[in-house]
Amino acid sequence: MSDVEAWTHDDEYFMAKALELAARGLYSTAPNPRVGCVIVKNGYIVGEGWHVASGQAHAEVIAIKQAGAETSGATLYVTLEPCAHQGQTPPCVDAIINVGINRVFLSSRDPNPLVNGKGVERLKANGIKVFEGLLVEQSRELNIGFFKRMKSGKPWLRLKVAAGLDGKTALDNGKSQWITSEVAREDAHRWRARSCAVLTGVGTVVEDDPKLTVRHIETSRQPLKVVVDSQLRSPLSANIFKLPGATIATAVTNKKQLGPFIDQGVNVLVLPDTDGRVDLAALLIELADQQMNEVLVEAGINLHSAFLRRNLIDEMIIYYAPKFLGAQGKGMLFIDGLEKMDEVAERNIIDIKKFDKDFRVTVRF
Repeated sequence: MSDVEAWTHDDEYFMAKALELAARGLYSTAPNPRVGCVIVKNGYIVGEGWHVASGQAHAEVIAIKQAGAETSGATLYVTLEPCAHQGQTPPCVDAIINVGINRVFLSSRDPNPLVNGKGVERLKANGIKVFEGLLVEQSRELNIGFFKRMKSGKPWLRLKVAAGLDGKTALDNGKSQWITSEVAREDAHRWRARSCAVLTGVGTVVEDDPKLTVRHIETSRQPLKVVVDSQLRSPLSANIFKLPGATIATAVTNKKQLGPFIDQGVNVLVLPDTDGRVDLAALLIELADQQMNEVLVEAGINLHSAFLRRNLIDEMIIYYAPKFLGAQGKGMLFIDGLEKMDEVAERNIIDIKKFDKDFRVTVRF
């Protein structure tokens, strides 16, 4: 019997519950994945848990503690493969084995090489039946950045744009505050909150002086702020450098130019490419090395286009307002060399949602 044939509607219900629990860690678990767990005995949930933050107990351990003696002969549903290695916390498989659970349903194997398949092997070697793949797409979507980082060595790169119905992101004079409604802007802060880093360009720093902080929703942490500034034109007095956790990526190698930023506590990454600009692919690798799972880009057309030309964009979040900014307004992307419609790449729209008068379109690349 295959795993798909082995589970029932009840199994799907309990795994869906585990996914709901996992989602509670949307803004707090990074760099760890978001994981939820449910323990069921005689058709009733006897324990549940979700991973809150790195260094804290894993979802399985919390659920086991809540279930107590009811774990004997119970079934455990978990959204990601239980770990089998000693990290900041002990291996979860040991906890599962020791309390007498006899079946484990998991959505997906953990892509982390330290875990991948090892947890499943340990459980099976100890006589526990393991069923894989239940609601697997939902589990991977919840941890889309973690999966990308583990498999490719780069974070999930998401661009956020606000535009009028004509696709313009600013007036001809550069003014863009505010195109969308407050409700849409609040939603945009949710994308900031779930991101490990928010990235912008020097043009945005000079023109708008943003803070790029999460303000409209409650969160226990703020994402890292990253500025791409090839020639180091950013003023040290900018808001983004007044807060802890600021990084500047540059092509400048002159220590005298770099010194003032370093002295102010800014993390400086010197990553020149052959054209004297910041090597964006190298920057993403560096951010992944710093355990960044999801990176949100909030910049202008130049930086957006640079990421597009290098095929580094995974997703765009576009907020459209019922306005027309005019033919001379600023666009979203520079795309050169197109002469025929069959040369135009077609992207995948995965979601459309309305916010007050505005709507949000999610596009995958």
